[in-house]
Amino acid sequence: MPILNRIAAFTPEMQAWRQDIHAHPELAFEEHRTSDLVARRLAEWGIEVHRGLAGTGVIGVLRNGTSSRAIGLRADMDALPMPEETGLPYASRNPGRMHACGHDGHTSMLLGAAKYLAETKAFDGTVVFIFQPAEEAGGGGERMVQDGLFRRFPVEQVFALHNDPTTPIGQAQAVAGPVLAAADPIAIRIRGKGAHAAQPHFGVDPILVGAQMITALHQVVSRRIDPLDSAVLSLCVFQGGTVGNVIPETATIEGTVRTLRVATRDEMERIITKTVAGLAALHDAEAELDYRRGYPPTVNDAAATDRAALAASRVLGEGRVIREALPLMGAEDFSYMLLERPGCFLRLGQADGAKGAVACHNPRYDFNDDALPVGASWFATLVEQEMPRS
Repeated sequence: MPILNRIAAFTPEMQAWRQDIHAHPELAFEEHRTSDLVARRLAEWGIEVHRGLAGTGVIGVLRNGTSSRAIGLRADMDALPMPEETGLPYASRNPGRMHACGHDGHTSMLLGAAKYLAETKAFDGTVVFIFQPAEEAGGGGERMVQDGLFRRFPVEQVFALHNDPTTPIGQAQAVAGPVLAAADPIAIRIRGKGAHAAQPHFGVDPILVGAQMITALHQVVSRRIDPLDSAVLSLCVFQGGTVGNVIPETATIEGTVRTLRVATRDEMERIITKTVAGLAALHDAEAELDYRRGYPPTVNDAAATDRAALAASRVLGEGRVIREALPLMGAEDFSYMLLERPGCFLRLGQADGAKGAVACHNPRYDFNDDALPVGASWFATLVEQEMPRS
């Protein structure tokens, strides 16, 4: 695996950064310590630092040569609100918070690429290092775009990666088109009429109405959406009532809708809206649907994906980059950046036997440090490939 030699030499530094960030996880828009660490390192290497986008975001700008070309590289910094159960020496010191998705690794890999590029300057153009807050919640990617990310730091293309515990280390996926789904949270608030459980005819039972809504809505994908298309509707919360002999006044249903295409997203919202209203009217109840458009689908540009795959092949070797794979129904707010600029979201393998194979968002997850020089080399190779020094 031809990892860049200089990056291989300071892999222990990347590991130290990663484990330090892991031990001090911070939630969305609270990444103050992490942002300070990132900004301090970038400044030490002579990289121009800008702070404040999306609150805790950090931008590093590195220029070399005379070319007007520019490329953006993005890493996410936030952790999850969950306890850690790894028992590692560098386990979370912040109770109820954990780097369970590998953002500590993503940040460290991009820092490694930044250090290498600042030292070697084997490119002609401008690199914009984007350290983004709040990927897990809050849409930090959208906030950065709204705060003028690409207006203040114009780039031609933008790239990111995510570790993949299901793919062996030494492999990657660079797939054109939709790779991750849109994620739309929904909440249904049903208002009936409370009554004694022994006299249900005097009331309007929101539990019954909600149960029928759940049954009907779970039939939408199987009976209303083209089976060659993709959609997921999961209703994960059903709350109502406080005691076993009282029909409550209200009930609440919450869930998520996942789609890969804009037309399917629109159709799911239309059908859900109509179903909720119809069933509420049938039972003389009232229902309020809060259907919120969350992260859009993550769609890789075909030409940018070819370039990302070429760089990955140069690092990993021929035949180690998967070009065709089914999309996942998870979501990612790098999608907002891909709406503004062509780019690619690469999946980087990190599974090595039991090491790095635990699924993300699991309390026993830990990023595989052996993937650090691989990801950093991909970022750096991509820059040197796209903006070669004459």
